[in-house]
Amino acid sequence: MGKPTGFVEIKRQDRTYQPAGDRIQHFAEFVIPLDERELMKQGARCMDCGVPFCHQGCPVDNIIPDWNDLVYRGRWREAAVVLHSTNNFPEFTGRVCPAPCEAACTLNINDQPVTIKTIECAIVDRAWEEGWLEPKIPAHRTGKRVAVVGSGPAGLTAAAELIKLGHGVTVFEALHVAAGVLTYGIPEFRLPKKVVKAEVEYLERMGVELECNAVVGKLETIDELLDNGFDAVFIGTGAGLPYFMNIEGENLVGVYSANEYLTRVNLMKAYQFPEYDTPVIRGRHVTVFGAGNTAMDAARTALRLCPESVSIVYRRSRAEMP
Repeated sequence: MGKPTGFVEIKRQDRTYQPAGDRIQHFAEFVIPLDERELMKQGARCMDCGVPFCHQGCPVDNIIPDWNDLVYRGRWREAAVVLHSTNNFPEFTGRVCPAPCEAACTLNINDQPVTIKTIECAIVDRAWEEGWLEPKIPAHRTGKRVAVVGSGPAGLTAAAELIKLGHGVTVFEALHVAAGVLTYGIPEFRLPKKVVKAEVEYLERMGVELECNAVVGKLETIDELLDNGFDAVFIGTGAGLPYFMNIEGENLVGVYSANEYLTRVNLMKAYQFPEYDTPVIRGRHVTVFGAGNTAMDAARTALRLCPESVSIVYRRSRAEMP
């Protein structure tokens, strides 16, 4: 713990955003990062608790107090090593994770939590900028081969862990570009395509083989994969089926699930609007049912495609919206 009184002396400061009127005019990332000096101060707010509840809140068990302290001390490269020891893709989680670690932060009891997510994103972005992230090719190969079906977050994470262990890994993706929901489901302004592409290319440099436009079950069955030289199969195909409301009219033209709508936007490169004009997914008036992350992504995307209006219908009160 570099500064025992940091959480008393320093107030929480987080990333800011471009004004709403500006950011709805484009699909680019609109977060304004903190400068290095402010990030070091925010790292000093970490209390290095005897029981770090942020660990319990973090689904990937990030060693948060350690890299907070390293950032406070200006030891960014070491912070990147610690961060990657538990998290293969912090540039994803540092942008789109809902940050349950911050909700679990001890400071959150009677103050504002440490800006964990912002610091995480800053560490990995700096690591890429400085060229610290060189692929580590396994020194030993096991001779075992694993087929990974699906290249979304689960598939890419499985591939990363398996290749580190020295196994041969082939990832099968049904669509044209790898990364599943990271490419097709999350809007450009929340997770830029270049960030996703960099990670996919990093895995390929480590030795992961990637086959797109490969529909397992149509081209090959699981049994055929096992018969054709794979020792194991990991299935990470995601939860692609939407939940419908079973009401009259939901099968009409122009009615989409949020996942389908966002996928169409990304497949048709609507995020490059107006260079790519995509009238089929633009409406004069758009209504979104629900207010979770996916619904809000759909609403924000629709708003950027210049409809006359975008409305959100939500079953709870405005105060209960995420």
